[in-house]
Amino acid sequence: MTEQIDLGGFTADVTFKDIKNVHLSVYPPVGKVRISAPTRMALETVRIFAISKLDWIKQQQRKLREQPRETPREFRNRESHYLWGKRHLLEVVEGARSSSVEVKHGKIFLHVPPGADSEKRHDLLSDWYRDQVRVCGTRSIAKWARPMCVNVNGLYVRQMKTKWGSCNHDAGTIRLNTELAKKPSECLEYIVVHEMVHLLEPSHNARFIGLMDRFLPSWRLRRDQLNQLPVRHEEWGY
Repeated sequence: MTEQIDLGGFTADVTFKDIKNVHLSVYPPVGKVRISAPTRMALETVRIFAISKLDWIKQQQRKLREQPRETPREFRNRESHYLWGKRHLLEVVEGARSSSVEVKHGKIFLHVPPGADSEKRHDLLSDWYRDQVRVCGTRSIAKWARPMCVNVNGLYVRQMKTKWGSCNHDAGTIRLNTELAKKPSECLEYIVVHEMVHLLEPSHNARFIGLMDRFLPSWRLRRDQLNQLPVRHEEWGY
């Protein structure tokens, strides 16, 4: 069950779960506040807790606002684009019979037909990023399937606005965000393991955390790297 509480100027999402402690998190890119609380805890008690942490929340939100934002891409020569966490310069090569993308010498070469506009260049590069995630994701699933004893029935890659990944527990399938191709590859592996653990344990309870610690002890560091700004999780015993 999810509720919302007003913290004076912004709201926080509160989800009640079968857990022992309250977990408070502030998420990029805009500083969304989410709280996980034990099912037996009253909503007013959660609100009082959140109010006691307002200074910490606002500090994290301020850090997020001060982060440099990526300017809109125009897909022109010498524009910066990222692949697996590394910056590359874009080189647009017009006159190709068929569209293609290749990476060499620190550049991403975008081969396009004459007259290809920015939208077509965007679509080509997006499709290429999707392929990169699919290949890397498939490799990562194969790596972890046996040690985790998890069978993944399908992998889907698409643009997602609010999630890096998701899974369908009943179908045994995983979805990955195309944008993961721009992050270090260990971040994609973290998301794959995260979603595969969800196929064993659907909720973010103590068992889920224990499985993550068992299979990927560095998962917290990878999560923070993925979100650029470390997202500290305040915890309050109850």
